[in-house]
Amino acid sequence: MTTAAPARTSFLLGLFGAGIGGSLTPAMQEREGFASGLNLTYRLVDAERLGYGAENLAEMLDWAQRFGFDGLNITHPFKQVVIPLLDELSDDAHDLGAVNTVVFRDGRAIGRNTDWSGWGRAFRRRLPEAVSDRAVLVGAGGAGSAVGYALLEQGSAHVSIVDVDVEKAQACATRLAKRFGDDRVRATTDLAGALASAQGLVNATPTGMTGHPGLPVPAELVREDLWVSDVVYFPLETELIHLARSRGCRVVPGGGMAVFQAVGAFEYFTGVEPDAERMVRHFEELTS
Repeated sequence: MTTAAPARTSFLLGLFGAGIGGSLTPAMQEREGFASGLNLTYRLVDAERLGYGAENLAEMLDWAQRFGFDGLNITHPFKQVVIPLLDELSDDAHDLGAVNTVVFRDGRAIGRNTDWSGWGRAFRRRLPEAVSDRAVLVGAGGAGSAVGYALLEQGSAHVSIVDVDVEKAQACATRLAKRFGDDRVRATTDLAGALASAQGLVNATPTGMTGHPGLPVPAELVREDLWVSDVVYFPLETELIHLARSRGCRVVPGGGMAVFQAVGAFEYFTGVEPDAERMVRHFEELTS
């Protein structure tokens, strides 16, 4: 599969999702584009503001291609429903059943996933010693699938998946088991029991995001010996991360995933390898 960009310096990109007004992705992508010598424009297309739903997705993709977009990042709630509308999928996007990066090349829409690699890179940057730990993953949507894939790909001994939608959790576990084996991943409704035998907890639900306050798990289950990660980065210090810090847990906030998924997407869109540490510094400036 080839998604390398043509040798040029001007790019039009965007982010499509619902309630994305606070996203830092445009600023990160445009700043890195400038630093890399590119003329890169990145726009938000907020489905919530436009009144768009899944039924408008095909129209939106067609519109983006007709108006000369080189690619789109796709976020909640469209990462899974976009798949049937694409011409081609990378192997990881196919395995995950979720796409967060669509590259337009030669009239074709190619789906990729940089969420899993972004989360994994951010995790290993913070907790390289914990890559083989048993973990509990709360949330089985697009972000949850990506985190589960990353955990297993980097060597987690076992991942237990919990979701309020039991069927969704089972579907996520079944999909991951096809790639990594039945003995390493399972869906469960017993959150407390799963956490009792785990070393880590990841929140991959919107709970804790601005507009969705609260904790994704009961506070009493957050033990001091757990490491805790969140995919939410707006705010960066979610209620879960704040609670975990207060109890002495090692934490991996959602900002790392936000940065490193953008690092991967930038290279797919432009064919230029970005300076990842420069993007980390810029993100820290934006959130300080």
